Amino acid sequence: MPLAAELRRRNVFRVAAAYLVVGWLLTEVLTTILPELGAPEWSEKAVIYVFVLGFFAAVILAWFFELTPEGIKRDEDVAGDAGERTQRHRLVNYVTLAGVALIIVFVGLFSAQHVVEDVDTTSVAVLPFVNMSNDADNEYFSDGLTETLLHMLAQIPDLKVAARTSSFAFKGQNTSVRQIADALGVAYVLEGSVQKADGRVRVTAQLIDASDESHVWSNVYESEIDDIFGIQDEIAKRVGFALSESLLGTESELRLGVQTSDPDAYDLYLRARKERLTFSYGGLKVAEDLLKGALLIDPDFVEAKTELATSYISQWETGLMEGREAIPQVTAIADQVLEEHPDNVIARAAKVYVEAMAQAMEGDYRTVPAAISELESLVAAAPENFQVRLLLVRAYVNTLQDLDALPVLEAALDRDPFNPQINYELGTLYFRVGRPEAARIVLEKSLEIEPLQPNARVQLAHIDRIAGDGVGFVENFLKAIEIDPRDHELPGTLAQFLYQIELLEEADDFRQRVLNLAPTSAIAYRLELLRAMGNDDPAAAEAAARRAIQDRVFDRLFAFAGAVEYLLRAAITDNSVETELAWLNQQLPNLLNVDAETVPGHFRLAQGIALDAWYVSLPLEETRRRLDAIIEAGGAMRFDPTEDPMTHMRILAVRGQIQEAIRVALEGVFTRSVTTNFGWQETFATPLYAEIVADPRVQVAMQQWEQEEADIRGKVAAYLRDIEGAS
Repeated sequence: MPLAAELRRRNVFRVAAAYLVVGWLLTEVLTTILPELGAPEWSEKAVIYVFVLGFFAAVILAWFFELTPEGIKRDEDVAGDAGERTQRHRLVNYVTLAGVALIIVFVGLFSAQHVVEDVDTTSVAVLPFVNMSNDADNEYFSDGLTETLLHMLAQIPDLKVAARTSSFAFKGQNTSVRQIADALGVAYVLEGSVQKADGRVRVTAQLIDASDESHVWSNVYESEIDDIFGIQDEIAKRVGFALSESLLGTESELRLGVQTSDPDAYDLYLRARKERLTFSYGGLKVAEDLLKGALLIDPDFVEAKTELATSYISQWETGLMEGREAIPQVTAIADQVLEEHPDNVIARAAKVYVEAMAQAMEGDYRTVPAAISELESLVAAAPENFQVRLLLVRAYVNTLQDLDALPVLEAALDRDPFNPQINYELGTLYFRVGRPEAARIVLEKSLEIEPLQPNARVQLAHIDRIAGDGVGFVENFLKAIEIDPRDHELPGTLAQFLYQIELLEEADDFRQRVLNLAPTSAIAYRLELLRAMGNDDPAAAEAAARRAIQDRVFDRLFAFAGAVEYLLRAAITDNSVETELAWLNQQLPNLLNVDAETVPGHFRLAQGIALDAWYVSLPLEETRRRLDAIIEAGGAMRFDPTEDPMTHMRILAVRGQIQEAIRVALEGVFTRSVTTNFGWQETFATPLYAEIVADPRVQVAMQQWEQEEADIRGKVAAYLRDIEGAS
């Protein structure tokens, strides 16, 4: 019998057709509705896999077995006329359809069950209470009540409370309770309203079960307005007790909210927190002024003090303050708070962090492990406190433990998914660990939540840069400058890029902005040197480099190290290396002493740069000994020199492993965009790289970099001309 006829006789075609029609329909339905139910991503794939595997199983079973009124029988045991076979065919259809439906529906229910299990039943989001008063100024009262309530509820150990930033992200939006709960991963939503009139305040609060949007309870509170903070605390306590009893079955002990009794101080504090979210130069300075104003009104306002301390740390990180200025300020504030409140985790974390980093800046890393250990304990004690968590992340990153920092930030994002700063910080970290596309996703989300933050734009610009997209780099920096015109480093970094791709006139325009804003800043020194180099003026370049070293320029944006690099490379060309090394040691004793017990970080960087000069002025054995000493010192900070291809190639060249150095150059250095190694021509022109450059394959790679740099230059120049023409 032909195969097709046999397949037809054994019901294989019939079973396959029935399975495909009904299975496809149910699969489409389930893969559509499961995401709406908040099912995990794997549930959709599970439905499809079950459908595909079930098809093969159904076809195989249809070949070997037949379903009869007497039960399942092997095909060879079944006999009968055409009428009986037709009746069996119908039975096969019914049973097949029912089986498919049961299998796929079972997968769907299984997935949905996991959705329910994934949500903690003792979790709640507190939405901003709606201001129902005619006076818009009462918005601060309603927001303050929400803040107080959040602060109190976060102290309940067994209650998971969605973070303030994410809850406030839904303020004023027409979003359903179910959608909010799904977005924040909570089972309940607390919402309410505040109305002030005729010397009285009326607060309505209601707890809603997100699964069916039913009201668990609803209460109304009324009071005379004589003590605004007393009212906030009292109402927050009563709501908190009711909420705790509903979700946990018991009334938890609640402490008071923010510790101030002055509404004006509290108002300034709230406004400062909002300004700080942008982490712009302008926002951070405004926040500092607002917090100082709050402390003038209420000198004992603890939250304003800790906010000011961590704000100084942010200013240090962004370059708005130097470490030698910020660290004493943070330490003094933390000591004030800890004297009265020794259990304050933010003050403790800030003090531990800045003291350890201050010593690390001077080259003493002995206290860093203990500081990290203590910060880890503080995060465990206060997992909901993002400021403490962020300081731990900073400590990890500053000691090159990026992978240890990732889960700390990812856990913060789980708690507060609509916090723009957390999304920004995570994007920055993804970029550092070599995950640029993941970084782009969270950075764009950060900007979607808070468009007025320049730093996310800066990180997106650097993602574009390493991809070789010079126009994207410039475009993002221009947007960052528009957002934060007070930040002199934004036009400074853009000018640096333009000088490096030899667009000198365009770079001069942005350099002038730096000189107008901060003429003595580190980036101003750096640009003076780059401008002289771009104009092929060695006398001016030498003067700029010496001035940076003599003025002890802050080592930011390669300002100090770049000056050392220029002087030593020029000395190699002029055969005056020993004279230059002597001058550097005279200016800064121990600058090039690799054997010193403690060496500041920017000195270590300068020592790495000096390898080119030592290579031509010292016995090879001594140069290699110094290289080993530098690498050993870097180990204290977990520095792995092989992670950066350019550094790895440099080390191999010093050690005389030329063929391996050529391999790293071809497979690691030149496979990246030229934008990752500006100034490469000067680097490869030194004697250290002579044998590498002599390789024909390296010559071809260098020509390709030259062409890429020319292409980037042309595209950026055209883009800037178009912008100027459009304006």
